[in-house]
Amino acid sequence: MKKITLYIVLFIVSNSFGQELNLPVWTQYLADNDFVISPTYAGIGDNLRIRANGLTQWVGIKNAPDNQALYADFRIANRSGVGISLYNDKNGNTRQKGAKFSFAQHLVLDYKSRQYLSFGLSYNINSFRIDIENFEGTEEMPIVDPSIVDDRAINNNNFDVGALYRYKMFYLSLNANNILEKDIDAFTGIEPSKLLNFQAYTGYIIQTRKNTEIEPSIFYQRYNNDGRSSTDINVKYRKFNRKEDYYWVGGSYRFLNDQIGKPLNIGPMAGVMKSGFYFAYSYQVTINDLSGFNSGTHSITIGIDFLQGISDCPCTKGTSWRKYRGAGLNKKN
Repeated sequence: MKKITLYIVLFIVSNSFGQELNLPVWTQYLADNDFVISPTYAGIGDNLRIRANGLTQWVGIKNAPDNQALYADFRIANRSGVGISLYNDKNGNTRQKGAKFSFAQHLVLDYKSRQYLSFGLSYNINSFRIDIENFEGTEEMPIVDPSIVDDRAINNNNFDVGALYRYKMFYLSLNANNILEKDIDAFTGIEPSKLLNFQAYTGYIIQTRKNTEIEPSIFYQRYNNDGRSSTDINVKYRKFNRKEDYYWVGGSYRFLNDQIGKPLNIGPMAGVMKSGFYFAYSYQVTINDLSGFNSGTHSITIGIDFLQGISDCPCTKGTSWRKYRGAGLNKKN
């Protein structure tokens, strides 16, 4: 039992150590919010889009990671978009808060073949803090180290860059996050200075019959500092009605790339859009030694789309069949 307890502690500490490398990417992006992954999606669509997401990881384990985030993006002019992300992340006795300010430019490569290219840039502000007021003594060390007296906080600035290519119903996004090295803070001595990580997201939307579509997709992420990487394999099914409302169901399978046959997380998800209001829920089962100590990871997304303003450029239309049909594709055929 002591060995299992030690394993859990080390697992949580390792995730705490990696927390500042990147915010946790689970299945939030699948809740029709690709902007979670890349700034290149800012402004794609006809509305101001707002999404609020709450994620609780490893329910049942004390001090397990917990995250809340707010995303908003909208189009400016015909070919540009802006967005903002606000987040609060808690992991044991560490706290991280921050914001991302994003800009995207969308280009038409070819009207006739319906090829579009987008570039995105995000400026990131992060505040990382060790929550020392919650430190408690243990049986082995009943008195907390008296030298720990200050706030133990540090602020960082960084940038993300990305590119998005779309060809009809196909899309491919490539992103580099935290491209600048970080100044090492004196209070740890083990902080990573290289926070760079890479992400790739690709998929294709298939119209199965009228008002329905299936979207298989793959999400890959790699941490440049130590070479760790993982892959998500996803699939979604959407059903629209005549008022452009829809519901969707899907599933996601995540694995470490050096353990393809051993899933890290797997679970279902579903969502609905009704009169501009959005709700989605996803559940992930942890498939490792922690599975006996928690009931999985839960994620809820709520949102609203409003202030509709149709662009004259098809490069700002989404890849969904319903949006694609009204993209003004006959302008320059």
